[in-house]
Amino acid sequence: MTADEPGTYAVTEPGSPEARSEDRGFFGQPRMLANLFGVELWERFSFYGMQAIVLLYMYFQTTEGGLGIEQSVAAGIVGAYGGTVYLFSILGGWVADRLLGSERTMFGSAVLIMAGHIALAVLHGVLGLGIGLVLVAIGSGGLKASITNLVGALYSEKDPRRDAGFSIFYMGVNIGGLIGPLLTGLAQQELGFHIGFGLAAVGMAIGLTQYTIGRRRLPQHVHHVPNPLPRSQYLRYGLIAVGAVVLLAVLVVTGVLHAANLADVVVWAIVAAAVALFVVLLTSSRVSADERSRVFAFIPMFIGSAAFWALFQQQFTVITIYSDERLDRQVFGDWTMPISWVQSFNPFFIIVLAPVFAALWTRLGPRQPITPVKFGLGIALMGSAFLLFLPMAGTAGVPVLWVAMIMLVATCGELLLSPVGLSLSTKLAPRAYPVLMVALFYLSVALGTALSGVLAGFYSEENEVAYFGTLGAVTIGIAAALLLLARPVGRLMRGVR
Repeated sequence: MTADEPGTYAVTEPGSPEARSEDRGFFGQPRMLANLFGVELWERFSFYGMQAIVLLYMYFQTTEGGLGIEQSVAAGIVGAYGGTVYLFSILGGWVADRLLGSERTMFGSAVLIMAGHIALAVLHGVLGLGIGLVLVAIGSGGLKASITNLVGALYSEKDPRRDAGFSIFYMGVNIGGLIGPLLTGLAQQELGFHIGFGLAAVGMAIGLTQYTIGRRRLPQHVHHVPNPLPRSQYLRYGLIAVGAVVLLAVLVVTGVLHAANLADVVVWAIVAAAVALFVVLLTSSRVSADERSRVFAFIPMFIGSAAFWALFQQQFTVITIYSDERLDRQVFGDWTMPISWVQSFNPFFIIVLAPVFAALWTRLGPRQPITPVKFGLGIALMGSAFLLFLPMAGTAGVPVLWVAMIMLVATCGELLLSPVGLSLSTKLAPRAYPVLMVALFYLSVALGTALSGVLAGFYSEENEVAYFGTLGAVTIGIAAALLLLARPVGRLMRGVR
């Protein structure tokens, strides 16, 4: 209730800027933030929990509960799957903006994710794997594109709580990423893969149920479609969608597209999409000279970001295989630590170190390094992390703490590049194309993730010195080139740090 005239009161409209500023029911933040925090936590729990064991499920022999797929092919599938998640996030953003609105897109995406995990849990064999991964990829892409917008909708434009609210929200990502591999990995080791996938489905169901109960508290405008697609164009876009599905089916049936080359196809699809977006931004008459210069500045950082993620995302491919075959996982006497637990190191270090990095940038203020320098340092740390595998080459039973140290170095690199890159994409974006620039950053992550699957096909225990040494050295070389270009790139950014 708000005061109107003496003796009278006017009801504050739910979802209005006034109501949003008055809502401080969750640690001084809007109460609905708790709901969205929970959705993100459980979605990441299910996403990373499933991803922690799905590679093992593919290449473990059938006698061990797996599918017996060749190890290099399985790693390529995981890389391709990870890349398509980010591709579908762009499609999900389009659906939210033009067809369904953010709220319905997010809700439908969460249902698809849960259905995908159920398929993995109850449908055995390659059929269940294919259906499950496709549904989770589409759903995760749609949710990624829409839930961030829902969090932003809880605040008015000038609400000083906005940054703190997003910090709380993104903590849910890392908490889910921490506990997901721990619980699904334990379930897989003790009870089997399908119980692990089922646990991921239960996690998503919890998040979806919690969201359904509280979704009415969202501001009304998130239920609206901001830029509705004219009905006259429904048939056109419907035919395009059907044509894409038919083309994909034909490629699969004729054998042109198959499991062994899936990662390569996804890589080239992402490259084509990125080139197309850069061409649009650089040739558009709606982009000013200063804005065009900033787009050029983003090109070397796009390449550097892709190189970073090509190594970093190998925690789900090569490092998983390494943890299975090379680690001494005996702890607490004769108990064997689940293979997937290694994937919880990164979110643990993020939770611990993210406040440290945030405080560092705040303390340095204008003295902090410019973005190209941060990118270069982050990429160099990622390359160095791979070189740290070399001292353990040939060692029987690598200590788990050694891999923890490697992931600590990689996480420091991530904190120098990932949040900075996303922020930079919003600052360098032309005024007429703010979403396309963010899409380009996500495409760099998609490209690196798909490349992680391609590169994993070259790994084996016999050639690990050449593998880790070459990739580490090349990545450090890319970092050095970006550091040398930092000043010219900074000038191209035209005043943006």
